[in-house]
Amino acid sequence: MTSLQWMSKLLLILCAMAALAVAYDTDVVHAVAGGVTKVDKEAKTIAVKTADGTEHVFHYTEKTTVRGAHATAKDVKTGALDTYFAGKEGTHVIVRYTEKGADKTASSVDDFGKDAFKVSHGTVTKVDKTAHTVAIKGEDGAETTYDWGKDATVDTEHGVVKGSQYVAKEGDKVVVHYTEDAGKKVVHFFKGM
Repeated sequence: MTSLQWMSKLLLILCAMAALAVAYDTDVVHAVAGGVTKVDKEAKTIAVKTADGTEHVFHYTEKTTVRGAHATAKDVKTGALDTYFAGKEGTHVIVRYTEKGADKTASSVDDFGKDAFKVSHGTVTKVDKTAHTVAIKGEDGAETTYDWGKDATVDTEHGVVKGSQYVAKEGDKVVVHYTEDAGKKVVHFFKGM
């Protein structure tokens, strides 16, 4: 074996080891959208009920951030989840979380207020990357076009990505959480089914 071949194999092994180290060291962040049903200050948990009726319980820490729907970076609060959501049951949120076994830990919670989200299920029929829109044929057969919100969250099987970085594919079955603004339906949370 030549020294060049030996160096190539060594480099390949080192790259594989680095990739494994990153895979085991990095927590994948996922997201859920729904309504807050309970905040337990003693257990440090927040319960969120999704549109399909499933209730998810997330632990929170002093590092969990909370922000309102129209907050700027300076409006983000850290470690104030229990006081922020006191008395706000029913508030629509997007929770970003990591999971270790059955335990889910919230890294951030975005508050969109009560009665904020509307939910639609359907199949992607058209994607317009230039206009930043996606058309979805709903369960009722009607096709609706949605604009990607500037802070849209997409939960994929590989974790959360920004809406601006995600490319929906025609034929994908999805659930969309959106608001209406100036006659447009704006996506805030998007997830494959």
